[in-house]
Amino acid sequence: MNRKLIIIRHGKSSWDNEGLRDIDRPLAERGIRNAGEMAGRLKKMGVIPDLIFSSPASRALNTALIMSRTWGLDPALLQIHEPLYMAYVSEIEDVVASAPSHIRNLAIFGHNPAFTLYANQFLKKPLENLPTAGVVVVTFEAEDWKAFSRRDVKDTCVDFPKRKHGL
Repeated sequence: MNRKLIIIRHGKSSWDNEGLRDIDRPLAERGIRNAGEMAGRLKKMGVIPDLIFSSPASRALNTALIMSRTWGLDPALLQIHEPLYMAYVSEIEDVVASAPSHIRNLAIFGHNPAFTLYANQFLKKPLENLPTAGVVVVTFEAEDWKAFSRRDVKDTCVDFPKRKHGL
């Protein structure tokens, strides 16, 4: 079965309130704009997830909410996964592997450096850094989400707000 994994780093965060815990840091105005813009680019390409997994951090969760609204998705399709916050690559792999096999397109929202490292497993040309609101779409052929790897990848594309031509 052809599947798409949509790896999305949260939008630009605000540093206006120094007293906030890291997990509570909100999106900056630019982060809000970029989330909507990137969701629109994906929608234009027909890349819309069937299910969303997000870090519980405010900036990641709000990026996911903005994008899901742009895609017209039911809020019930957004699930919070604690391990996506401050994750190791192996934890991201475990969260992705937990997706039900009937899901064809899965979006995950989280943080660097883990999201760059995770995405680089699938890219022919590794990224130095997945920018805020950056997106990596991995198209692969597999029966389920449990055991896909680089050899299953059919195509990848990378996009981010400062890339003017889009995906």
